[in-house]
Amino acid sequence: MKRIFDLSLVIMASPIWVPVLLLVALWVRFRLGSPVFFTQERPGLHAKSFELIKFRTMTDQRDEAGNLLSDTERLTPFGQWLRSTSLDELPELWNVLLGEMSLVGPRPLLKQYVPLYSKHQSRRHDVLPGVTGWAQVNGRNAISWEEKFDLDVYYVDHHSLVLDIKILWMTIMAVFRRHGIQAPGDATMPVFEGSKK
Repeated sequence: MKRIFDLSLVIMASPIWVPVLLLVALWVRFRLGSPVFFTQERPGLHAKSFELIKFRTMTDQRDEAGNLLSDTERLTPFGQWLRSTSLDELPELWNVLLGEMSLVGPRPLLKQYVPLYSKHQSRRHDVLPGVTGWAQVNGRNAISWEEKFDLDVYYVDHHSLVLDIKILWMTIMAVFRRHGIQAPGDATMPVFEGSKK
């Protein structure tokens, strides 16, 4: 039922999101150059890897030794605006169409975090990752990692079509408010180094 809901909503909304995606792609190409898309291997259902696709929001600036500068230094004002409006996430609808993601679920994080999760936190991989999720509408990046993972596991235990619809509606409201986009002092969130619990 969840898969049918995802596909139906994405396909029915395609006359809206496809033109917006093409427009943003042209805008990213003009403002940041190539590549337009940012792809990265992320853990999905049962921590199986897939290629997440987003719009690029950072430059490729490097220091004198050839190392990439920090995310904060490479994130442009335009890229920050893309993130604040969540337009950088729009290409993930392709991941939804491929069945690698759902519209709603725990956000797919970095692969290097997987070994650092507690048994409780690892349960976030018991469902497909989502474009948005319970943690995103309850603080997003303004809450701690532990709070975020607890919200993810709450979703795993209570997910339903009604909850998904509620989260999608709350996501629309959150996008307009642009709240919780980044943690203080970070472009998004600090690196997860393991649970303190």
